[in-house]
Amino acid sequence: MIAIVDYGVGNLFSLSSSVQSLGAEVRVTGKAEDLRAASHILLPGVGAFADAMAKLEATGLVPVLKEEVQHKPLLGICLGMQLLFEKSYEYGEHAGLGLIPGSVCPLADDLKDPSLKVPHIGWNALDIVPGRENDPLFRYVKNGEYVYYVHSYYAKDCAASTLATSEYSIPVTGAVRSGHVYGTQFHPEKSGDTGLRLLKAFAEL
Repeated sequence: MIAIVDYGVGNLFSLSSSVQSLGAEVRVTGKAEDLRAASHILLPGVGAFADAMAKLEATGLVPVLKEEVQHKPLLGICLGMQLLFEKSYEYGEHAGLGLIPGSVCPLADDLKDPSLKVPHIGWNALDIVPGRENDPLFRYVKNGEYVYYVHSYYAKDCAASTLATSEYSIPVTGAVRSGHVYGTQFHPEKSGDTGLRLLKAFAEL
């Protein structure tokens, strides 16, 4: 069973529908016992980092998540990926879950082409980091396939954990991994067939 963490943040319907379309059993839940019973965990998220982190902490699930990722796969999506990092500089400095080393910073501050719009919205090619092509998350996904982004902040100082980037005048961190913990800045559930194949690979981890 794949548990989707429900903490009041995120497009749960489209994500659960995508996973169900793969034939997997899905449970949208805010209960610790469901996370413990699950084989895989999905952590979605949209909105502001501090607000999402506060809502996640209010559920009491943070210690459970940190315990469960020691032995089962977790995939953070969009803001859910950003929460996996040590801290974010979105409207101040805020602590994250600390499951992946690195920081979440404003995209606008680092773009080399000031004419590019922020938020970064739309389809972009996935550049898999050389040597990471064989990561099981990419079992059904090839280098150069397009995925869908919607974000104004991105993960930095995380080269050791970076699986893939997408070019937006700078390499934007697209997918990360540390142990059993994975994250995608893009939305697999909005990325058509490519996104479904990535979710299928995650479900098979």
